[in-house]
Amino acid sequence: MSLTLNAELREDMGKGASRRLRHAKKLPAIVYGGKKDPVSITLLQKEVQHELPNEDFYSQILSLNIDGKPEDVLLRDIQHHPYKQEVMHMDFVRIDQKQVVHVHTPLHFVGEDSCPGVKTEGGVISHVIMEVEMECLPKNIPQHIEVDLSEMHLGDIIHLSDLKLPEGVEIMALKHGDEHDSAVVSCHARKVIAEEEETEAPEAPEAEGEAEEGGDSE
Repeated sequence: MSLTLNAELREDMGKGASRRLRHAKKLPAIVYGGKKDPVSITLLQKEVQHELPNEDFYSQILSLNIDGKPEDVLLRDIQHHPYKQEVMHMDFVRIDQKQVVHVHTPLHFVGEDSCPGVKTEGGVISHVIMEVEMECLPKNIPQHIEVDLSEMHLGDIIHLSDLKLPEGVEIMALKHGDEHDSAVVSCHARKVIAEEEETEAPEAPEAEGEAEEGGDSE
């Protein structure tokens, strides 16, 4: 089931119009791609804010309900306010169910606490990549890719080519050659910071005459 956002066609352009939109708790956006011309739209800030924590919002097909007419899109860019919890602008691209799309799919790591490298060998897991750019038809877009760490030992590395992908899904980096087969996660020894031994500072030698002076002090 795709996520739905309600939108309205936007005719009033310019910085002043954008400010008025934001005062009305709306935000400007654009939809482009396919065989249609780009169109400017407005979205409700509260609807967008509601979806921001949703991981699927960034990689799954969205349904834009533009003045009552639904359109399937993918989120391509989102601009946040530098210090307010507001979205300033969004870009959406239309999709064709018969044409491949590029999406950034999140990785979900499982079995980290139970893997031998951590549980019995004193190692620690380092996550190098948290999402992967995929190519597939819209119907094959995965919600996430699961990475099983339960068999990892100290020194093991899982690469992009080791990921188990759904049918019809390809990793973009691997299409450019084996040299792009990046590490995804590794299990390595903990870095131990050697504590410097505390050494007592040598006592300063007493100056000649000082001891004698101390001895005759009575």
